Amino acid sequence: MLAAEINSGDTAWVIVATALVLFMTPGLALFYGGMVRAKNVLAMIMQNVFCMGLVSILWGLFVFSLVFGGTGGFIGNLDFAGMKDLLTTAPPGFETLTIPPLVFMAYQMMFAIITPALITGAIADRMRFAAWAVFSGLWLILVYAPVAHWVFAPAGWLFERGALDFAGGTVVHVNAGAAALAAVIVLGKRKGWPRDAMPPHNLTMTMVGTGILWFGWFGFNAGSALAANGLAAQAFVNTHMAAAAGMIGWLVAERIKTGHATTLGAASGAVAGLVAITPCAGFVGGLAPMIIGVLAGVLCFLAVSLKHRFGYDDSLDVVGVHLVGGILGSILLGLFADQTVLGAGKDGLFFGGGAGLLGEQVLAVVVVAVFSFVVTWIILMAMKKLMPGGIRISEEDEFTGLDLSQHSEVGYSLSDAGSMHGNF
Repeated sequence: MLAAEINSGDTAWVIVATALVLFMTPGLALFYGGMVRAKNVLAMIMQNVFCMGLVSILWGLFVFSLVFGGTGGFIGNLDFAGMKDLLTTAPPGFETLTIPPLVFMAYQMMFAIITPALITGAIADRMRFAAWAVFSGLWLILVYAPVAHWVFAPAGWLFERGALDFAGGTVVHVNAGAAALAAVIVLGKRKGWPRDAMPPHNLTMTMVGTGILWFGWFGFNAGSALAANGLAAQAFVNTHMAAAAGMIGWLVAERIKTGHATTLGAASGAVAGLVAITPCAGFVGGLAPMIIGVLAGVLCFLAVSLKHRFGYDDSLDVVGVHLVGGILGSILLGLFADQTVLGAGKDGLFFGGGAGLLGEQVLAVVVVAVFSFVVTWIILMAMKKLMPGGIRISEEDEFTGLDLSQHSEVGYSLSDAGSMHGNF
């Protein structure tokens, strides 16, 4: 049962925030879609939009209950399966919610949708759609559900130890980034990579997607206050300042290293800043979000080059931006957390809290990254051996493109047929 009275203002804000977070998934589809070759644009968009359908159904049936039901430290139960009693009964630890539990369920559902969608950027151009459909469902159940329970549910063992994650630094970004690394290792490289140039086919689309992501991220972070209050305001401002600083940091580093400041760099830097501030958004203040953002922009820019050094084909830099940015933000929270901002969370090392929080943040990052990587690898290896047709498209279909081979469609009907083949 609820211990607090439902507040109409809080409810209205979280409903709006829920819609903003859902809007991030088509924004991500455009962000990624512009970066692939023209022959794969619809397939990329489809993989993202498909998550809006499948994840929603699984979430309502039982995954929400696995995340937030019960009081077990490692996984929830089925008390809320089928969205049972969510108009009147709050999940354990959320009895003081001032919004209907059903709204909380819907809000958390949008996080569950976009997290597997993030992985699609790493596996671009080479995974069968049927394999993606199976994998995304299994991953939600076997990886996302336990990790979200550990970190977001008050009964979760990492939550109880004191790890902080305001809006998904570990649950969303470290989790998806580690899974992306496992996926590209199992799938292997795109044909011709890195020998052949595979540039983005439509950076205008990518920049539009960036704007949608930035806009939606206010719901992602400020909505995580679960109320229309000062905590939401602080998270809102922190989100924007970190994105702006992330963009500038990336562009400066890019200009120094390559001699150019690119639109793709601006987009990537903004997203890096947004990723890094996500775990910190309600726990830091002052100049901290700008420091976190600029560090994320510079370090994520440097991290994307690691795929060439180590030879893993992370098509759209999910590992370099989301895994590295998520790790960075989660660990920096152990340094910059400041209870005087709004009395939330704990004090970090730089604000007199000692190294305790920093240690818990490092533990959470390591546990989530290792768990996600290992279980993702097991899922994909099992699918590779057991699924008819395997998980990767044929060499011929890869040359033709996923749009035609997987969906019998093309993204641009004004182009002649030849432009849908080859590298561009």
